[in-house]
Amino acid sequence: MFRLLVRHEPDGMAAGEIARQLDVPQNTMSAHLGILARAGLIRSERHSRSIIYRADLDGLRALTLFLVKDCCAGNAELCAPLIAELAPCC
Repeated sequence: MFRLLVRHEPDGMAAGEIARQLDVPQNTMSAHLGILARAGLIRSERHSRSIIYRADLDGLRALTLFLVKDCCAGNAELCAPLIAELAPCC
């Protein structure tokens, strides 16, 4: 779901459309969206009767930095494979 929202940046997607594309019941989708919102990875905005969800790329950046920052325990060579894998996409 998060990757789908990232692909639809900056426009975002309505919850119903996300549920349809992922073939997930809407009540299940709402629960997942709520979890991602509380984690700071997505944000929502009401447009008329729809709620549009967008990936919060700043939240993703903060989470990624938090997870990677001390992963090497001072041994940069341990993180080299991860950095090499990320470099082509970013």
